[in-house]
Amino acid sequence: MQDNIRPESMARINNPELAAAFINEQVEAIQKQVGDKKVLLALSGGVDSSVVAALLIKAIGKQLICVHVNHGLMRKGESEQVIEVFGKQMDANLIYVNAEDRFLDKLAGIADPEQKRKIIGNEFIEVFSEEAEKLEGVEFLAQGTIYPDILESKDGVKAHHNVGGLPNGMTFQLVEPVMLLYKDEVRVVGEALGLPREMVYRQPFPGPGLGVRCLGAITRDRLHALREADAILREEFDKNGLAGKVWQYFISVPDFKSVGVRDGKRYEGWPAIIRAVNTTDAMTATIEEIPYSLLHHITYRITHEVEGINRVVMDLTPKPIGTIEWE
Repeated sequence: MQDNIRPESMARINNPELAAAFINEQVEAIQKQVGDKKVLLALSGGVDSSVVAALLIKAIGKQLICVHVNHGLMRKGESEQVIEVFGKQMDANLIYVNAEDRFLDKLAGIADPEQKRKIIGNEFIEVFSEEAEKLEGVEFLAQGTIYPDILESKDGVKAHHNVGGLPNGMTFQLVEPVMLLYKDEVRVVGEALGLPREMVYRQPFPGPGLGVRCLGAITRDRLHALREADAILREEFDKNGLAGKVWQYFISVPDFKSVGVRDGKRYEGWPAIIRAVNTTDAMTATIEEIPYSLLHHITYRITHEVEGINRVVMDLTPKPIGTIEWE
């Protein structure tokens, strides 16, 4: 494991037996590294941070302090699932921070995508830092760094996985138990740790969350419509066997309206844009063909169940030339 390089002899973790052996090895390594000290983890609810949390809970229990920041840009039900799984089922030492108003107030009127990303990233660091400052005896910071993060970085580890943005004088040693695993291996380990399948196989989600799918300046009503429409799309893909066949699928909602008709009256609403792509490396992506009958059903549900949306369209652009996300 020298220089963060995965040994060629390391077996691919692709079955429960190998996952169990990896878990036992990491539990021992974590206990040896941490001793009786406390460990802090930013628990987003994504695959990597969730698996790291479950692994650390198994190794050191209440010595792990998980901080889940709800920035108001999560998909429907995600923060609730984090509370249910880690706070209740696993009895984790979980700090839940509802910072929705704080984030959305900062984002009000900001239309530039890069500005939105910076605001969301900086505000997250601020909230996380404030929580960290309240704690005593924390000497370690756990992170969900995985092997592709290392491979794609010039300096060994991606910048966004480095310790940064925390208050001066607050230094941590890193705990990165899945840093030599690929994403598919992390999922196998997550299943072996008993995490819910829908959490383990959650599709990729950008750091700024729905903030880069609520296109342009974010408003609360449009963000709510986006979250509800996205939940319908995910529900229908799950029910119709597409969840395991499509790498990433989601809704984006732009900041313009078009005229429509509802109940015999003029009705202006936003369009919901469906994006469904397959890829192996996220550098290129192809469009997944969705049966028209299912698209009609999804369109009916979204336009009839989600207030504010009166059209559904589908993005058929591969990457290149279009990026996977709109912003």
